[in-house]
Amino acid sequence: PPAMLADREQEEAFQRFLRRVDDIAELVQGLNSPDPDVKEKAISEAEKRLHDQENSKEKERTTVVNRTVINTQASDMANAEAANADGFLAILEKDAKERAKQRKRNEHLANALKEKGNDAFRKGDYVTAIQRYTEGLEKLKDKQELYTNRAQAYLKMHEYEKAIGDCEWALKCNEKCIKAYFLMGKAHLELKHFSESRQCYEKVLQIDPQKGSLFKDCMNEVNLEEKRMKDEERAMQEVESGRLAALSIKELLQKLDRPDQNILYYTGGIRLLTGAIKDCTEQTLFRTNNGFSILEDNEVVRRGFCAERKNTAEVDLSVSLLFLWQAVCAGNEENQRLLLTYPDVNAQLPKLLSSGVPEIQKQTLALISLYSENENGRRLLVRHQDLTKWLQILMTFVNSPDARASSAMNILSNLTEEERFKSRCRVMLSADVLPLFTQLLASAKLVNQAALAHCIGIMGNLCADVVIRMQMAKCKECWQACLKLVDECFDVCTHKYQECLFAVLGLMMNLLLESNGIIQHFAVDITGRCMPLLREKDGRIVTRAMGVLSRILPASSSAVEEAVKGGVVKKMIKFLKAGGQIASSYGIKTLSVCTRSNRQAQEDLVMSDKKFTVLLKLLESENEMIVGNAAFCLGQCLVVPGAAMSLLNSNVVMILLKHAGGDATRTSVQENAAIALGKLCVAEPRHIVQLRKLNGLAILNSSMKYVDST
Repeated sequence: PPAMLADREQEEAFQRFLRRVDDIAELVQGLNSPDPDVKEKAISEAEKRLHDQENSKEKERTTVVNRTVINTQASDMANAEAANADGFLAILEKDAKERAKQRKRNEHLANALKEKGNDAFRKGDYVTAIQRYTEGLEKLKDKQELYTNRAQAYLKMHEYEKAIGDCEWALKCNEKCIKAYFLMGKAHLELKHFSESRQCYEKVLQIDPQKGSLFKDCMNEVNLEEKRMKDEERAMQEVESGRLAALSIKELLQKLDRPDQNILYYTGGIRLLTGAIKDCTEQTLFRTNNGFSILEDNEVVRRGFCAERKNTAEVDLSVSLLFLWQAVCAGNEENQRLLLTYPDVNAQLPKLLSSGVPEIQKQTLALISLYSENENGRRLLVRHQDLTKWLQILMTFVNSPDARASSAMNILSNLTEEERFKSRCRVMLSADVLPLFTQLLASAKLVNQAALAHCIGIMGNLCADVVIRMQMAKCKECWQACLKLVDECFDVCTHKYQECLFAVLGLMMNLLLESNGIIQHFAVDITGRCMPLLREKDGRIVTRAMGVLSRILPASSSAVEEAVKGGVVKKMIKFLKAGGQIASSYGIKTLSVCTRSNRQAQEDLVMSDKKFTVLLKLLESENEMIVGNAAFCLGQCLVVPGAAMSLLNSNVVMILLKHAGGDATRTSVQENAAIALGKLCVAEPRHIVQLRKLNGLAILNSSMKYVDST
């Protein structure tokens, strides 16, 4: 029947419409895919659909068809389907055009970042090069050149697995990329993946047979390296089979003197020698049998140890030597001295620390630790090493996630005990060390936070040196980084980050011993960061925040106003009631600065400290700095109406008289007490009665010159 036919046609039209909607949704999803292959396929499909749509419209314009309308509902549904589908395709076309524009912009940015990366690569700054290539890939994920360039930088950094990964991505962008296969072949060769390396070079020859002569040398290199590896494995087996194991120190050293052996033979011999050194007797035998001359006498060992870019065998050799020297130098000052007299050792130590090879760095740090742990060892390092750049080199280990970071910080902490090391730090501080330090502070969320806290503490200790402190206090970027770290503490509540915050507040306190325009510029910002810290649960952080406030507020009246508006007086009175020698010292100093010139602070203190209970208690402290500041605060607050009268029934006259009369050893304390006593009697004459009873009028008369001057 016609009605059933109409229903069926309507259902079919509706289902066709849904299928087209699903197809278009899938297409849009493909355009957003991070996978270059999926995205490329989706772009091609979209272009095909747009092309088909244009052809269909053209056909409709040039072809006239006479139709007999059987069912208007089916026709309406078909028209609706076409309209909706055309709407989706119109959106798709608009989206494609917008994406094309965005891609063009991103391609321009990616090319600029690629050039910056290339420039850094040419300068040998491979870390920066990798960063720039990575930033470029964030703009354009399917740019093959960025993957291959970054792979080349990874090769320079001995990051062979990462290099292979980038080459694989480059081949997804361009399956015939010769550079990707070439670099991947090199990476596999370094990892001793000989079969995979050959496959890469063979693939190049399949793509471009004309490069046969060029890649023939690469294939030969793979074959030679594989043969050498097998020879070395046999030599290693010979060494480890025990044939040399029973030999004495002297005999083992003689075996290492054998010329024309491969590197693994010597590596195995060095390991056996290390195992044979168990006490000071073997250490002495090693020295007396000229064991330290192994670098001078053995060209294979010297070349492997001094190689700039070490292969796997050279890394193993270097690590074995470092283990050996640890064994012979542990607790032996003469061996420590003798090792540093060899030029190759002296030249290589900073290079090994900067090598980027984790195991080499770890064992180099372990060796240097032997020296830094005692005074004689530190003096040997200072005497034989150019330590000018050591502060910078060791500081970079804050980026290490493992034990290297703590080892480096312990060495640095020990070295700062040497005055000659501090004097050398001054030379490179502004140019090299401070930029690195500020970068680490600004990246506190990303680095090893335990090591960063230690590093900040070390820099704080270095501030005991006036020259270093002045340089740091003038560094605008350093202050900005400190404030950024404090800001982030409210977002990151881990124990390690709290330690960084504690350390940076200590550093700021030390820097605030200086006074300069930069400090005045940041005074309000520093005050604003410290005020919320007064609510911290960690009492150590609260105490240091009080310390920073006590030192920053004298630098700026605007900072004082900021603090007073934030309720600093009430908070300080609260902390002073709780007691504690250090907190009391910082708290009363903060109050003395605020009440010196701020009437609101004076009124807040009178309101918060009823009858001056807290100040009277502080006036009886054994710490004269606290007494002097308490007397100063009291004197400033007596201008508030009713303040002097609230003290009528107290023993304030006797306390002030005692300090003004000479019990205090500091002249400033005597003066502050005398001034407070004079202001008290002027503000409330009834206090003079008590003064007469104590025979203190003569002291009051002598104190009037101080009162008049104020």
